[in-house]
Amino acid sequence: MHRHLITCGLLLSTALLGACATDPMRSKQKILDDTLRSYAATIRWGDVEQAQAFLDPKLREEHPPSALELARFKQVQITAYNEQPPLPVSDNEVRQIVEIGLVNVNSQSARSVIDRQVWKYDEQTKHWWLTTGLPDISRHE
Repeated sequence: MHRHLITCGLLLSTALLGACATDPMRSKQKILDDTLRSYAATIRWGDVEQAQAFLDPKLREEHPPSALELARFKQVQITAYNEQPPLPVSDNEVRQIVEIGLVNVNSQSARSVIDRQVWKYDEQTKHWWLTTGLPDISRHE
């Protein structure tokens, strides 16, 4: 019985070590998948303050969202976030097109906007950053 537990423990340890030594491209893909899923959930919930954390730090510093842009998000409720699969442009860049459904909280009018996203991978921080800014919900498509 004791020998069986030791064997199971060794097999489990070997499996865990193998999982840690994953292919770097695979882990980059997993990070992208997790980032896109988290960003989608954040936008779906209308949490624009939290969504800013996904923006490229240089973009946030040089072109932070204006007070007007942020106020617009308070005038709408997000009703849909329909994304197309991300398309790789290079090893460190993907593009994704997303249709975002909106309802104006005052007039109850519904519309949608197309958000053309560009995500870039930062090798140093091992992080995907949105380089195209928050969705422009002022556009009418």
